Formats: sequence, structure tokens, C-alpha cells
Amino acid sequence: MSKPVEGNQAGSPVEVVRRAVGPPRRRRFYQTVTIAAGESGYAIELDGKPVRTPGRRLLAAPVADLANGLAEEWAGQREHIEPVNMPLTRLANTIIDGVAASREEVAAEVRKYLASDLVLYRAELPTGLRARQAQLWDPILAWARDALGAHFKLASGVVHVAQPAAALSAAGAVLPQDEWRLGAVHAATTLTGSALIALALLHAAVSDEQGWQAAHVDEDWNMEQWGRDEIALRRRADRFAEFQAAALVLRALPNR
Repeated sequence: MSKPVEGNQAGSPVEVVRRAVGPPRRRRFYQTVTIAAGESGYAIELDGKPVRTPGRRLLAAPVADLANGLAEEWAGQREHIEPVNMPLTRLANTIIDGVAASREEVAAEVRKYLASDLVLYRAELPTGLRARQAQLWDPILAWARDALGAHFKLASGVVHVAQPAAALSAAGAVLPQDEWRLGAVHAATTLTGSALIALALLHAAVSDEQGWQAAHVDEDWNMEQWGRDEIALRRRADRFAEFQAAALVLRALPNR
């Protein structure tokens, strides 16, 4: 069984914003969705009026591809505005309202995951699960070693193993500095329990599907042994939509 990773603390800047980005369900009040390019980027407008985040900041993306994705979410709403169907908008709100003003704190949260990353903790038994973990996780560790110079130690079970300071430093050094990519990496980290999966996604070393599959080795194994959990799968589908939104941000912005 893989070592569990603690989620974000309730008072973290990202969590504070996440709790505020789910506005009450309301009727769709607009007819048209457009994009206006300006000094703040590509802003989303509803019937010619700019959209504001929960923090009353302008909802604007740094590149057109992301603005198009945001506009599609708003245009796709029907009688009611359903925030659950707008993962990119929710992520953008979190980045604009939370990450932009707290980059160091957000980066520190990601670094905490590196110290006890999901892909480092392998099952002792059964051997089939351990082999599945190795199949999906070893390539990510090999990428971290070869591309980042980060040599991590593996552990069995849930007993904590201290990681080399050099490995933590090497992996932490490639965290993005800009709020959009940092926010996307943070989202991918918390959704998967693995900063290494998130960094591999950032550097296109894994695809969306590969990263998501790697994050759910244990869950998939258990379902194969004991049967499908439909409730868990529905929740996972919702989280995958959030993960894809983070991946879209990372693809749309150059890795500089």
C-alpha cells in the first residue's frame, strides 16, 4: 500500500480560494461570450461585460488558447451556470485570486509532496501490485534522475524514508515561477498526490492519461480484485476533468 500524502492545510492560500470559487448555482444571465485582448491578457466578456473572479479581479488568461478554453466553458452553460462543469474557470479563479499573491507558499506546498511523493512508496505485497507500480512509476523516477538530476530513494510500505537533500533541491528548482504554470503544477500535485507526476506533466514527459493512470495504480488494482466502485469512479472522473484543466494550462504556456 502506498504511503498516504497529507492534503493542503485548511489555511493555505490555495485552499482558501478554492472554497470561495464555487458560487451558488444561478440561472444563465447572458447571451454571448467573447474574448477581449488587452494589457491584462485575454479577458472573458459576457454580453460585452468583463467577468470577475470571486476576488473581484478580471478573469483573463495570458494566452489565447486558454481564453478560448474559458470561453467555451461559459458558452457551454445551459439554463443554469454549473461551476462543476467549469474546471478551467475554477482553476483560473484560484490562480488569479490565490496563487498570484502567494507564489512562495504555493511552491512550498508542492515541495512538501516531493519529500513523501506517491511514486516513492511501493507496496510490499502483493507482488502483482508492486510490479504494476514499478511499471508505471519507474519511468517517472528515471525521467527525474536523467532530466533533473534528482536521485530519489524508494521505500516499502508506509514508513517514511528521508530523501536526499540534493534530490529535493534538484526537483524543487524546476518549479515554475509564474503563477499560471505554478498553479497548474500545484493542482496536478494535489489531485495525484505526486509532485513528480506533476513535474513530468509540466515537461511533457507524461501525457494526461499516463499521469492520471500512474496516480491511480492502487485504486485500479483494488477494483480489479474486488469489483468496480461506481461512486468512486464518478468522483474520479470529476477530478480528472480538473487534472485535464491543469494539463491544458501547462500545454498552452511555454516551459521557460
